[in-house]
Amino acid sequence: MGGEHRITVLLVDDHQLIREGLRRAFDRAGDLEVVGEAGSVGEATEALRTLNPDVLVTDISLPDGDGVALAQRARASVPDLGIVVLTMHAGDEKLFAALDAGASAFVGKDSPAEEVVAAARHAAASPRTFTARDLSEALQRRMHAPAGPRLSPREKEVLELLVDGLVISQIARRLYISESTAKTHVANIYDKLGAGNRAQAVMAAVRLGLVPPNDSAG
Repeated sequence: MGGEHRITVLLVDDHQLIREGLRRAFDRAGDLEVVGEAGSVGEATEALRTLNPDVLVTDISLPDGDGVALAQRARASVPDLGIVVLTMHAGDEKLFAALDAGASAFVGKDSPAEEVVAAARHAAASPRTFTARDLSEALQRRMHAPAGPRLSPREKEVLELLVDGLVISQIARRLYISESTAKTHVANIYDKLGAGNRAQAVMAAVRLGLVPPNDSAG
């Protein structure tokens, strides 16, 4: 045996059959070695601490938590760790969640095992560089998505009450704020939505998808 370092991998998935399949794929690759397996966030956290692998390969859905949150914590504690996030239901929301969490790669579970192996190699070599099969397409979709106005959490609450037909005094009582504060929130909402009155604000909010359509709002 040579002295070449093999990439060490921790597999995290609550389905044993999936872990076994991935382990066989990594074993066949030759340059990767599965040094541990975990079926939950708790087990994974302990295994990361004791095994110190080069790469974490984790499912998103785990019985005691979220693989994306696990990835985020792992990235914070081990900056150079390679992180591959797996998911059964790929989509832009999950892809960008993995990217924001600091993952190195995002792979759908319907992908060939060789794609997971390639992602692990990438993660080990460039842990801070994110890769995903349809990343460029997802970025295009995000760029061309309508950019609605950014309302604060309180403004969103006030907007929902406006849609329900409440007036300033009722909004103030409902949210336990003064009427002057409620008026300020409403004025800010009108300004952000380009509205001159409640009806215009409601129509703009529905059109932008900020609130669901409400038949009583018309």
